[in-house]
Amino acid sequence: MTFCISRRSFLQGLSALVVGFRFDGALATELLTPDRSVEQMQKSLDVRQLDAWLAIRQDGQVIVYSGKVELGTGVETALRQIVAEELCVLFESTVLIQGDTQLTPDQGITAGSKTIQVGGAQLRRAAASARQYLLDEGARRMGLDKSMLDTIEGCVIYRGDPSGRYVRYTDLLTGGAFDSPVGESFSIRESKNYRIVGQSVPRVDIPAKVFGQFRYVHDLSVPGMVHGRVIRPPITGASRLDGLKIENLDASELPAGARLIYEGNFVGVVAEQEWVAMQAARALKVTWSYTSTLPNPGDLYDRLRHVAGKPEVLIEYGDVSEHMGQAAHVISAEYRWPFQNHDSIGPSCAIADVRADSATIWSGTQGVYPLRSALADLLRLDREAVHVIYSQASGCYGHNGADDAAGDAALLSKYCGRPVRVQWSRADEHGWNPKGPAMLMQLQGGMNASGDLIAWHFQNWTPTHVTRPNAKAGAASLLAGQLSQGLVVQGPNAGGDRNAVVNYTLVNCRVETHWIDPLDSPLRPSALRGLGAVANTFANESFMDELAWAASVDPLAFRLRYLQDPRGRVVLETVVQQARWTPRSMSRRRWTGELAQGRGVSYVQYENENAYVAVVADVAVSLAGVRINRITVAHDCGLIVNPDGVRNQIEGNVIQATARTLKQEVTFNPTGVTSLEWGAYPVLAFHELPEIDIVLIDQPDQPSVGAGEATSAAVPAAIANAVFDATGLRLRQVPLTRERLTEAMQT
Repeated sequence: MTFCISRRSFLQGLSALVVGFRFDGALATELLTPDRSVEQMQKSLDVRQLDAWLAIRQDGQVIVYSGKVELGTGVETALRQIVAEELCVLFESTVLIQGDTQLTPDQGITAGSKTIQVGGAQLRRAAASARQYLLDEGARRMGLDKSMLDTIEGCVIYRGDPSGRYVRYTDLLTGGAFDSPVGESFSIRESKNYRIVGQSVPRVDIPAKVFGQFRYVHDLSVPGMVHGRVIRPPITGASRLDGLKIENLDASELPAGARLIYEGNFVGVVAEQEWVAMQAARALKVTWSYTSTLPNPGDLYDRLRHVAGKPEVLIEYGDVSEHMGQAAHVISAEYRWPFQNHDSIGPSCAIADVRADSATIWSGTQGVYPLRSALADLLRLDREAVHVIYSQASGCYGHNGADDAAGDAALLSKYCGRPVRVQWSRADEHGWNPKGPAMLMQLQGGMNASGDLIAWHFQNWTPTHVTRPNAKAGAASLLAGQLSQGLVVQGPNAGGDRNAVVNYTLVNCRVETHWIDPLDSPLRPSALRGLGAVANTFANESFMDELAWAASVDPLAFRLRYLQDPRGRVVLETVVQQARWTPRSMSRRRWTGELAQGRGVSYVQYENENAYVAVVADVAVSLAGVRINRITVAHDCGLIVNPDGVRNQIEGNVIQATARTLKQEVTFNPTGVTSLEWGAYPVLAFHELPEIDIVLIDQPDQPSVGAGEATSAAVPAAIANAVFDATGLRLRQVPLTRERLTEAMQT
């Protein structure tokens, strides 16, 4: 007998296998759907008004409205902690409403490690301002001076009254609304008085996910909904789709009940059942004419250099050319970073219900407002007529296929007149979502006879890392728009220069970026976790290691020689203390393939002004390849809101960055992406996970900055430097596969 069981059924069954869980009290509250009577009222979306951010129900529940969304990183919990702290209410009394163009303020996209740094700061200000408003109202109601009052657990209290005189927040508001602007001046609670911020409050979304009760966008259903599939052209993932033409459409073998829909080069099918839609997509015969602009894989980096524009100088001081010419030793190196994919386990999904004069879309998008602008242009509707609602998907690491799936669903719904659900396949996701761009980095360093670094020259070649939906690009930012209307991908020069500049104190320095038009990028480029900071830091920190070895100086000591920032020095000194770093031997012997151990160090201040991260990697290298035994991280992101949440983020960064460093590379040929399934684009297996040791450096007197991306930037160079320490082989192209290790042995 054969048994079939779904992941959801399996997870639901786990409750019979574990003990020790209680669903009373606070945990039960997190699994309940809140009363939406307040959330659905006609409310302000003006960020200058308190009602854009907060409301309080008559039962005391605090509704928090956030344009920043929970992508699986724990920010729902952290944002509620911030509001509960500043408003002086219980954490359990807060509920977060997120990502809804009719309910939540426009806070841009949830990206760039900016949710706590920017979105959290906005909510902190609103909550602190609301507390001042309630104090003022309480003073008026009780006829007392505000200085005699305080707030605690949703009440304004009179501190001098032993009988406990107080008034509840709910009694100070009409209909739960504040009807007041966010104050220009307000008092933020001092960190020494924090009760909730700084505590590892358990993530509120985890219980429902563990027990298979969480409703992802994939689980949603709308009355009258049909299922859709889109048939793409054969040049999978290419940037240029403007040269396409459909020569013939043969729908003669479509299964009963399936309907063909097309506009321009956009071709799709819809059906009552998803399986029928999938069969129809396979049965539809489309003949395309196209011109491939994709290079052979071995020509990728030459292509990047060839199509780039004139360099943009990011920073220049001193006279690099003169001092490079005077240097006793000049060291040059080139580093290569491949196209990489978004490796969320679940593919993208969306639902759209498009009517003649309005549209409602459910999407796992990172930005409901930018997506609304793109969809309005695609559907030729007024922006205000499009309602985008965030529904959590399988997480994302940047601009994946979520927005494009929404565009697919919207266009299909427009033409079939019914709500349409579109779920991409794994091949769709790996083939057609925007890719983290391939990059080329060249560095040159000049050293005097004493081994001092006297000149530094960095150059990189990169497409933009930002082709996300936005009002300016409109429908051109969606695959559906590019195919249906012949529009071309576009985006500003952004992201590829992130952390190209180093935070070391260098006397003569020049840093420049050669930008590549997104249409000249072989594959469609956009944001992947960390953007250009990952590749640039891989190059910069690998090169610092090369310079240290050339000067016969321990790599840690060499870095500290040029690092003046006290917080930067602390993270470096902390990580090596935790990892029990010992100065590295300068003797080199030829590695012959035996098992060898090595250690490497890397440092970055993310975006040159945010989180400080230092990493030590311990590796074992053999002819079988590189294995990571241990990653030690010291991390300073200012005030820590939720320590366990930050640890979760760092651990996720380490695991994904390790996979990106050792395994992951989008492969393609002149007709498009070929790495369309997990076997061709692997993630780390459980037995490959390194031990992860994290030291959090809390800075309660400093602003909180993001922890979602910074560690990813520091990990690759630490691994590459450890491989060199073990073998004497300098691997300068990611991924660091055993094939590249073997090639390095033979040169």
